[in-house]
Amino acid sequence: MDMQSLTVTDSAVFTAFLTKELRSDHAGETGAVYIYKGISAIARLSSDIELISFAKNHGATESKHLELMESVLAKDQQSRLLWLWCIAGWLIGAIPALFGRKAVYVTVVAVETFVEQHYQAQIDYLLINRSHNGLLQLLRRCQEDEIAHKAEASIAKGDAKPGFILRAWCSLMGIGSRGAVAVCKRI
Repeated sequence: MDMQSLTVTDSAVFTAFLTKELRSDHAGETGAVYIYKGISAIARLSSDIELISFAKNHGATESKHLELMESVLAKDQQSRLLWLWCIAGWLIGAIPALFGRKAVYVTVVAVETFVEQHYQAQIDYLLINRSHNGLLQLLRRCQEDEIAHKAEASIAKGDAKPGFILRAWCSLMGIGSRGAVAVCKRI
């Protein structure tokens, strides 16, 4: 089965572990779409064309990821807290955008670093278990896009080191992301 033929009907054969992981992926991609909506909303207020373009391009990719996740995870298996992930995502995008591009780019690097590692754990699981090749391809595709987002944000932020508040914000993003994944796997 290749990625193009992977559908929601295949979710019936996923283990409970994979279903929980995919639930967290779906919720994460939902939040990611809203991160870029939050960035875009604030960037429009300040007429920051560069940030608007960044948010539009990355948001389009995250929307495609969300569509992919929705194609493999039945609606009744999705997180029942999607409304919360939408609000949290929007705030994760909007708050740093209030402080400018550098804060946005540093935030994106922090979030994408977490997402890259999260996808890698799932990829490793599928490789070890030699199962679900279509899902493996889907996760690799999403991970490659997230790595590209991280690289673009890293280049855009430049060499300047973030200050204490921005470092604390990024630590909060890591803690929050781990917590959100734990919640999504259950609810």
